[in-house]
Amino acid sequence: MAVLSLVLLLGLPVFLLGVFIWAVLKHFLTAEVPSTMPYPVKLRFLHCLILYVIALGNTLEKLRICSMPRFVRFLQDSMTIIEKDPRVVVTNLRFGTIPVRLFQPKAASSSPRRDSYHSLCNHLARETDSVVLSVGYRKAPDYHYPTIYQDCLNATIHFLKDSRTYGVEPSQVIICGESMGASTVAMVTQTLVGRTDLPQTRAQILIYPAVQLLNLQLPSFRQKRNVPLLTHELYMTFLCDYLSIDYSWKNAIWSGAGIPPENWKKYKKWLSSDNIPNRFKNKDQEPQFPGPFNESAYLETKTRFDVRNSLLMADDEIIRQLPETFLVSCEHDILRDDALLYKKRLEDQGVPVNWYHVEDGFHGCVPLFDKKFFSFPCSQNIVNSVVSYI
Repeated sequence: MAVLSLVLLLGLPVFLLGVFIWAVLKHFLTAEVPSTMPYPVKLRFLHCLILYVIALGNTLEKLRICSMPRFVRFLQDSMTIIEKDPRVVVTNLRFGTIPVRLFQPKAASSSPRRDSYHSLCNHLARETDSVVLSVGYRKAPDYHYPTIYQDCLNATIHFLKDSRTYGVEPSQVIICGESMGASTVAMVTQTLVGRTDLPQTRAQILIYPAVQLLNLQLPSFRQKRNVPLLTHELYMTFLCDYLSIDYSWKNAIWSGAGIPPENWKKYKKWLSSDNIPNRFKNKDQEPQFPGPFNESAYLETKTRFDVRNSLLMADDEIIRQLPETFLVSCEHDILRDDALLYKKRLEDQGVPVNWYHVEDGFHGCVPLFDKKFFSFPCSQNIVNSVVSYI
């Protein structure tokens, strides 16, 4: 028994080192860091860490110890340091079964306070003198679509009805999100259109959202497919996890084989790369899209056609009633063109759009704004732009 314990004790560090070396090799063999991006070494190191954590999570999943998403969430929770800010009051509440966290500036406001939903709650509450509500929606691997949407929708409705309780003027509520959170904000905002029993939201802030899950051959999907932090491989994994689709359908989703020709004919006017400004395209010939139709792929992945997952396909009547929008896109982001397509869709229907395009930005940079060594100029610039807009 002592010998076995010694072997395990010595073997664990060797295993961990081996996995890290594998992550580094995988990064340098597959990742593409554009020469125009500042601090490339920092970005490479961060991406290696992400690959390392995912590899460890996959190993634990194969050993049936715990799932990869649960392992990643455990590490995130363990490594998160919560610093108390004496200028902000933080209160944990429940809206029914949904846990929420309320951030309120201590200083008295001379005018009605606004509200915004955002992961950088403490900073936004302090810098914008706003009441900020963060929704603790249920997450993978235990929950999939449409749980996140339903939780955020229910929390939003609850808050809109009782906003004055928290010192918030109902007409000044802003809904805000980043990445998947931005997609969920767009879903919620579209759902609330036409609700006469609720106050209308003042604006929505969408930071590099995914607003369609059908055309994955847009220029940014091809140009940025290997750019950290959201590579093609990670994007497809997250998409399948979110929609509870078997990973074996990833290639069919990527090629568009699951899109019926009659559907593409209807939605092409909104989803085609023809709607992308020429300066965002390269001279490479675009692949044939969609690929040869596969009915099985369509049946197995048809949740992508739900208008809540492909928000660009909403009726014009819905789109034109959406509130003013602040839209952030990043040049080095696989989802860059989703933002560009949504910008055009909104503007074509007369919705006021404020667009902030970050030339040195990449997907996932916003949460790094205060992470010291791992912070990037684009992270702070986006946060500053959101503060300024609010």
